[in-house]
Formats: sequence, structure tokens, C-alpha cells
Amino acid sequence: MGGVFKAYDVRGVYPGEIDEGLAYAIGYHFRGILEAEDLARGARVVVSRDMRGSSLPLATALSDGLRASGLAVVDIGLATTPMNYFAIGHLGTSGGIQVTASHNPARYNGLKFSRRDAIPVSSETGIARLEELVRGSAAPSGPSRAGMETADIAPAYRTHVLGFVRRSEPRLRVAVDVANGMATLYRSLLEELNIDLVPLFFGLDGSFPNHEANPLKPENLVDLQRAVRENGCALGIAFDGDADRAIFVDDLAGAVGADMITALLAGPILERFPGAPIVYDIRSSWATREAIAAAGGEPVRERVGHSFMKATMRRIGSPFGGELAGHFYYRENYFADSSLITAIEVLNEVRRAGRSFAALLAPHRRYAGTGEINFRVDDKDGVIRRLAGEFGDGAIDYIDGITVQYPDWWFNVRPSNTEPFLRLVMEARTPETLAAGKAKVLAILGHPADEGHQA
Repeated sequence: MGGVFKAYDVRGVYPGEIDEGLAYAIGYHFRGILEAEDLARGARVVVSRDMRGSSLPLATALSDGLRASGLAVVDIGLATTPMNYFAIGHLGTSGGIQVTASHNPARYNGLKFSRRDAIPVSSETGIARLEELVRGSAAPSGPSRAGMETADIAPAYRTHVLGFVRRSEPRLRVAVDVANGMATLYRSLLEELNIDLVPLFFGLDGSFPNHEANPLKPENLVDLQRAVRENGCALGIAFDGDADRAIFVDDLAGAVGADMITALLAGPILERFPGAPIVYDIRSSWATREAIAAAGGEPVRERVGHSFMKATMRRIGSPFGGELAGHFYYRENYFADSSLITAIEVLNEVRRAGRSFAALLAPHRRYAGTGEINFRVDDKDGVIRRLAGEFGDGAIDYIDGITVQYPDWWFNVRPSNTEPFLRLVMEARTPETLAAGKAKVLAILGHPADEGHQA
């Protein structure tokens, strides 16, 4: 079992770290982390899976464990993670579990958990307790106490997602790279968006034969960028393995930071919800905050992680939120992330503006930034204390790690929730200021483990 219980999910190598026995035990003990209000929804749990070879046996064992505990299973079969979220809300179940390892390589698998209304389960809100239950007592085998049904949510999901379409003209050519992942299921939906689709790597294949299903790594965008250039596309879209994240490429084949998408969409969303709070993560550009404020919204910074973003959005009633890792959240979608809704919103805005995607983004791309850089650090807390001492003349907050802001540059250093790294993001008004600030911070952080990786 080891370290498979993570901050936001259970994930590990199959079958060495995660196997059918663990999936059964997790299913059996899942009831122990549900609340009375969850169970009042009828003690039913949505189960779905991605296309990995290990996903069906894990989903079967998981379902057996759920049913043995008295939780009925609603099996929706092969589905994206956003489809799992939608099914929980649409069917009014007690919660849901998606069998997926998201963007991880083929040898991995895992489980993502939600309560009623697609409320996420994180380490703080249930995963740590689930680990205690699984470690603390064996899950008894025996006849299932609860039933199982299957459900086809595709028609309802199609209606829901297409409800976000507000402009269907002009027709645009769009390259889409699904990396043989679950966004393959979106092909017919994409073709209803009045686009000339340039498809890349459609077809479910959990071995990921073409490239990793992680669009945050620049090398995994190369094929999409080539397709945009060669086909004269208006934009390109790359989905990750379970299709909860989307990364965009502009018409000049340049990668678009997800914070730029948050900035771009803030305006049209605030036209529909005037004065509303818009949530963005602490790594996002100053341009994101400024775009929200310029559109009359209230910019709300939040720490990294979907459970934190969604909880804050629920608490304040925010209609929209975005993270640098390519997650975008919508109040009208049970406060859950949806890559496909985001693709539709971007198409809406490109069509409305009547300008190229790159031209539309240009006003927001006015600062110099590093992207996210990883550093292997043994004493994470000690390094953060050193940064606080060295940069004590700046405005400091500790929403997530440490953020230091000056009039012409800022940086954030935070401990990874999933890997043994400190992660740095820095931005400045000019490249020269950025280089000077980076040199000062790296004098404390040391040599980067890699560059350009976000997670």
C-alpha cells in the first residue's frame, strides 16, 4: 500500500502498489467517510473508469467492496472524470469514484473520490481517514448487500455541455489532441461545435502509444503545435488522460498558459454574472487578477488544488475558477472542472471577438514569467523560512507556501502536494527584472530539478 494515498486521490503502480485487493478494501470502507447528508441521497455511488488495461478489474473489485458495505453501485462504464462528476450531480447519488491515473504513464492506476454533488474528497476531508480504515481493519468478503445498476449518462451530458454554446459561427478549424485518452469519447460532441476537426490520437489506448497524456509537458504539445501550423488552425486543444484538464495552443502554435485562459474567460463570464467573485490559484499571473478586476469582478486568490478551489467557490458562490494546471471550474457544472466546457467557452469568445486567438490573448501576455520550476529540497520548511528572512522587505503571505510581492515582480514557492519538490513560480514586469529576481531566489533554492513542469 505504501504511499498510494495522496492529497487528492489514491494512485500508484499496478499491481505492485495498487491492486484488486486494495480496490475492494477501499470500496468497502468508502462508506466510512461519507456524511449523513451524502447517505441521505439513497446510499448509491457512481463508479466509472478510464481505458487502462487495469481499470476494469479494479473497478469490478471496487464495486464489489462498495456493495459489500451496503452502498449500491451505479456503473456508468467508460467515462471521463468530468462525466463522473456530472453523473453524481445529475443522478443525485451519495458520491462517486473514478478509476483513473489521469496523466500518469500506463503502469499507474488510481481512484478519484467525490461526495454528493461532486464535492471532492481530499486528504483533509476523507482520504487520510480512508487510509486509516483500510489499514486498521480487514474488509470482510461475502455476499453483496446492495444492488448494482448501469446507467448511460451520455445523452444527458451532451445536453448539459452543449448548453454552454452561445456562438456557433463562424466555422473554425481546430486541432484536438486526446493522446489516446478518455477525451476520445468527446469526438461526436466536438463535431457538433461547428468546427473542422483536425483529430490527433483519437482511439482509446491505455498504453499511450503516441505520447504521454500530460499536456503540461512541452514535449507532449509538439504534435498539436505542428498540426495547428500545417492546417492553419484557429487554435489547438490538448486533453489529459482522464480529460479533466485542457491546455490550449494559439493560432501561431504558441502554448497558452492556463492563467491566460482564466483571464480571457473572466470577461464574458462576468457579463453573465456581474460583480461576481472569480477564483484563481496563487501561481496565476498578475494579468489574471487584473482582467477579473477590469471586468468588474472580485479577484479571489486560493491555494493550489481542486478541493481548495471548489470549496472556496461553493462558499462564496463563484461562477468560475481556474488553475495553472489546466483545471477550470464552473458553478453551473456542480462547481466541478470540465475541459470540454472550457473548450466551448474559448470557442465562444474567439467567435465573438472576431480576432485571432493570439491577438485576443496578447493584452494579457504582458508580463515575463518563469512557468513552474521544481527543486528537490530536503528541508522544505527551513528553505521557506530562509526565503521569508531574505525577502522580508516584500509583501509576504502564506496562503500556499510563501508568496512575496514587490511593485515590479513577485514569486511563490510552495511544497508539492504530490511529489518531493518545492515549486517556484515567478513573474516580473520586464525580462530583466525577472532574471535579476530569479538569480536571487535560486541562490537559496539551488539548481532546478527540471523546468517547465506544472502539477
